[in-house]
Amino acid sequence: MSIDIYGFAATLDDAARHAKAIPQFAPGSFTIEQAYDIQRMSIQHRVDRGESICGIKLGFTSRAKMVQMGVSDLIWGWLTKPMLQEEGSTVDLSQYIHPRVEPEVCFLTRRTIDRPITALEAVDYIEAVAPAMEIIDSRYENFKFTLEDVVADNCSSAGLIVGQWSRQFDALTNAGVSIAYDGRFVVAGSTGAILGNPMRSVVQAARLLAGCERSLPAGSLIMAGGATAAQALTPGLHVKCDISRLGAVEFFTR
Repeated sequence: MSIDIYGFAATLDDAARHAKAIPQFAPGSFTIEQAYDIQRMSIQHRVDRGESICGIKLGFTSRAKMVQMGVSDLIWGWLTKPMLQEEGSTVDLSQYIHPRVEPEVCFLTRRTIDRPITALEAVDYIEAVAPAMEIIDSRYENFKFTLEDVVADNCSSAGLIVGQWSRQFDALTNAGVSIAYDGRFVVAGSTGAILGNPMRSVVQAARLLAGCERSLPAGSLIMAGGATAAQALTPGLHVKCDISRLGAVEFFTR
């Protein structure tokens, strides 16, 4: 099936740039493989404007989410430097359409990942780990989309906030995770929801990159996947994520 990869990518890129929702594409408009081609082209538009890729994000790292969406594998997208928000800063929500936040774990690579790796090798490829939050923001109206739609839309990735780096890799096993708005808990969970242990996300990232013949340079970020359901953001909030034994990360909204 021949499709207009450039046209779909330009539509999504324009929606993200101008924070304007677009209708969901007609079901069957493109395959999952073509969705990744659209994603790649959309990100290339950003690179052509001077943005640089700084890492990748994983999605559907929860088994429950996979079952809900009827899929058997992870999805993934790219991170670019302008998506990084400074920890403790105030995030302007007007740059998004309908932003939500997820608590995550972020890894910093110490070596280039250019091949599939094993669980035993994973720690040798990682420099540090940090508590983090991802701001997701589907570019589709009413936050409704198919699997192919969300992949084409860079898996809804829109922003990220990363806390203090450490080498406390042993703190990742079944660590308690919570998000609070203005000091009131809104959601809680465990790092165990991220593939059983977030370190497995590094292994999966290597596999997915190898599958498309891409590599991830040393000094890149890997967002391991949401530890809880995403929570809607509104202006005027103090948002804080705590991960037991790993630390906390926070930001404000306006």
